[in-house]
Amino acid sequence: MASQKTLRICEHGHRYYKSSDCPTCPVCNEAQKPQHGFLRELSSPARNALLHQEIDTLEKLSGYRETDILALHGVGPASLPVLRQHLARAGLKFKN
Repeated sequence: MASQKTLRICEHGHRYYKSSDCPTCPVCNEAQKPQHGFLRELSSPARNALLHQEIDTLEKLSGYRETDILALHGVGPASLPVLRQHLARAGLKFKN
């Protein structure tokens, strides 16, 4: 059974529909998307999950195991190749 989408209006007046309990406005989220860096290439849920944990640099990311990152709500397996690639470019890797 498909989830029913409901109309939401964010504090900035943007109107959007969501089927989940997630309160994030997609319009506001896109406007806050970084202009460069590894966070820009992630989906909004993955980016928000990392930022919620204050993981905003590759150095901080390298202090975590892949399983720790995957355990964050919003981060899925599709994010790992992007994160690995950015870590490798910086000469870093996930913690063992």
